[in-house]
Amino acid sequence: MEMAMEPLDQEQSSQELDLEEVARKISLLDRWREIFSYHRLGTNNTTSQNHEGNRISAGETEDGTGTPRPKGQGLLPSNSLCSIPKPSIISSKSGGFPISLAMATKLRQSLFGNTIQVFSYDWTKAYFRFHDPFSDLAFALEVGKGGAQGIQMAVQGSIIKHLLFTRKGKDCNFLSLCTISKQEQERALAAALAGILWAAGAAQKATICLFTEDTHIALTPDYSRDGFTERLQLFELLEKEATEKFIYDHLQCFKGEGSHGVILFLYSLIFSRTFERLQKDLDVSTTYLLQPNSGGFLCSQAVLNMALTGRARPHVFNGCQKGKSQEMLHGVLTRSDVGYLQWGKTTSEDNGFSQVGSMLKTPKLPIWLCNINGNYSILFSTNRQLLSDWKMERFFDLYFYSGQPAQSKPAHLTVDTHSHHWERVQREDEHRPGRWFSPVEMTIRTKWREATINWNGTVPFF
Repeated sequence: MEMAMEPLDQEQSSQELDLEEVARKISLLDRWREIFSYHRLGTNNTTSQNHEGNRISAGETEDGTGTPRPKGQGLLPSNSLCSIPKPSIISSKSGGFPISLAMATKLRQSLFGNTIQVFSYDWTKAYFRFHDPFSDLAFALEVGKGGAQGIQMAVQGSIIKHLLFTRKGKDCNFLSLCTISKQEQERALAAALAGILWAAGAAQKATICLFTEDTHIALTPDYSRDGFTERLQLFELLEKEATEKFIYDHLQCFKGEGSHGVILFLYSLIFSRTFERLQKDLDVSTTYLLQPNSGGFLCSQAVLNMALTGRARPHVFNGCQKGKSQEMLHGVLTRSDVGYLQWGKTTSEDNGFSQVGSMLKTPKLPIWLCNINGNYSILFSTNRQLLSDWKMERFFDLYFYSGQPAQSKPAHLTVDTHSHHWERVQREDEHRPGRWFSPVEMTIRTKWREATINWNGTVPFF
């Protein structure tokens, strides 16, 4: 009898295993459904959940009030949908105030000149991420390609400023940049972001934008939703120290992968500057901040100047100049901590509007954001007195960080601006037609015209 029951027991056991396997797969399916629902990656065969837990079909979406919308309205192309990781999202009850449709409209117009265009993919994936701590590039951000590069490198300049010249109890030398820990990296990033925003807010108020779990803007025919701008929560800080602490406490929102950290910072920069100040900063040559380029968007000079000087002035010359049609063009008014140099193959020295003025060429600290043939990099010295004592500018060291993945450590350059009579023939020979110079050297010579540069064994950067 026992032998007769044995096949039945085996069959029953097999059925139980099958049921367990089915249950496991259902559990996995539910887990994936939750993930896709959370990221709002709806398809025709899936459903999503609203905040009350009620299911709505993929053909319907909700507006900011929770009201289902008819099928086909407000749907976005797949490349504009937002998938922000949980650590980069805060609760709507965390304080601050939600973005309104009027604010979002002004924001979009300030960036693109209209309310239809949205950020390209290279912008949405950009965030602030350091190289490994305790390495030759411990102080440096990893920089991607695309329009966000200019902002990342401008922030890089402020990071170096903090690490070299504003940290208390730290030596001002190159070794100190390579021996920083992860916590020191995070402190430096928070200080850099806060300092830039505080300057943009005229040292009165900074506004910080973070993403929430809720959508605050209803669908309208005149505004294209991008899946994240409509979820902004704005926080106003009235002290610089409080601004730095707030950013440090929410640093994952700027440095987390997928966080859209550079866009968040750009939004914060604009709101800190305010739309009223922006309008006064800009002129007829630049009416909005991002320029279309090869399917993406590049930062205008106004964005870079806002990150460097606090004002979104569109030009690099000093003060104001009259344009060809007698319109008034706005340049840089004061020296900032971090300067700016530029050189390009097509740049004409006869065009006074494109020549960098002394306000940017000679900043308060020896750090420069460099625009070399449209690529952004950083040039800096560890000698705080370099620009305040002319004798220091005769023979000195500079460090160059290109942000390119191939660079494993900063290039160490030695610059000699002292003219020797026996070098005159050699210099004339060097400047003969056809003689090749590294674009980095040409950029340095826009500041020190007769300089000779020694790369100290490093192959010159193209």
